[in-house]
Amino acid sequence: MAVREYGKEQPFIPFGPFKIRLPLIHYRWEWPEALQALLMCATCLGAIPVLTEVLGVSFEIALTMVIINGLLYNLHVLLGDPVVPGWITPAIPLTIAYLTQYPIGPERTQALIALQLLVGVFFLIMGITGLAQKLVSRVPDSIKAGILLGAGIAAIMGELKPGGRFEQFPITILVGGLLSFYLLFSAKFKKVRQKSRLMNNIAKYGMLPAILIALILGPIVKELPVPQIKWEIFVPQFGGLIKEVTPFGIGFPGFNMFVAALPMMFAAYIIAFGDFVTSKALITEADVVRKDEKIDFNPDRSNLISGIRNLVQAFISPYTQLCGPLWAAVTAAVSERYKDGRDGMDSIYSGMGTFRIMTFVGVSLMPIVSLVRPALPIALSLTLLVQGFVCTRIAMDMVKTNEQKGIAGVTGAVLAMKGAAWGLGLGIIMYLLIESGKTIAAKVDSEVSAGS
Repeated sequence: MAVREYGKEQPFIPFGPFKIRLPLIHYRWEWPEALQALLMCATCLGAIPVLTEVLGVSFEIALTMVIINGLLYNLHVLLGDPVVPGWITPAIPLTIAYLTQYPIGPERTQALIALQLLVGVFFLIMGITGLAQKLVSRVPDSIKAGILLGAGIAAIMGELKPGGRFEQFPITILVGGLLSFYLLFSAKFKKVRQKSRLMNNIAKYGMLPAILIALILGPIVKELPVPQIKWEIFVPQFGGLIKEVTPFGIGFPGFNMFVAALPMMFAAYIIAFGDFVTSKALITEADVVRKDEKIDFNPDRSNLISGIRNLVQAFISPYTQLCGPLWAAVTAAVSERYKDGRDGMDSIYSGMGTFRIMTFVGVSLMPIVSLVRPALPIALSLTLLVQGFVCTRIAMDMVKTNEQKGIAGVTGAVLAMKGAAWGLGLGIIMYLLIESGKTIAAKVDSEVSAGS
């Protein structure tokens, strides 16, 4: 295996804007991340209930789609991106709301294909031109906050609506949700972590303890069946996948679908941009601590890889979760262990790469899949509830003035209830009528005061 000199980058093979690193050749295997990934793949498998409900596919087709998605996750470390990638999670409720405007079947799937193609192309354009920072910096904070607030509201509403998952699994979701909030966000628990090594280690696993509790509690309160572990090999259903959900089987979406998807595409990218910012912050923080390795995080490269994933999936496995640049909770957990020193984790790429390889292995193993299958709706609910908490918190931090708060609130509510097109359209109009007018008036007053 290639050895890194002190203070240098981990060895790689140059390939244009990418830096190719192969497991066991350019970075070592990390067993703590491998074991964690085998259990945390339950969150990846949480996509299955959405795929079956929204697209109407079978469990076997949905699992095949999850396996393809898990394989493509590995492109990030392979091509030089030092993160654990994930979904565009806050956009999931908005994407679902957008898709439900179309009847379930080929038409709805074509709408998803159009959306994911647009998202992929937009990621590539931002990565090639370096325009990402300029674009998002020019979107008013009130509108960005409205998008995030709408995503948060939609996430929580989707779980609590009549017939939603909370109605089906109230005790399990309530206990799991409260436990997730406590472990991830409680200031009191942060103090407990500082005093207890055990609690600190538990906290590094993010929502995993809550999912494990759900697996145990669900059958006790008779909301979930007892897992029936299957010791068999799953054969991916590629033939059915191509026939049922790809443009080669159901036809290519029409031009009108691409036009209709533009507002949702823009909303998804604004949300995903926050992940690029978070990635940069997490990696920079780790880079400061570990002087023995120079870490190169390039937002343009991350845009390119995310764009490639979205384009590939749009053609062979359109994904309701879309392809995002970061799984923040796990990237943070791996980064924390990385900070402990080179003996614990040789390179940031070894931890991130091992984790994503093993989640791919985990979603492909029927004993693991069958063990967590009863809790998949719970895993998805907890993910969306946590995302709702995060989105609303960040949105509130972004707005300062009363005008911004009002615009963000109305934009978010309309976006959650009526979709991305209505929310963004109304947000822009309100910004022009209220906030930009106030800015112009303030400039005029300033000039008058200076003249007098």
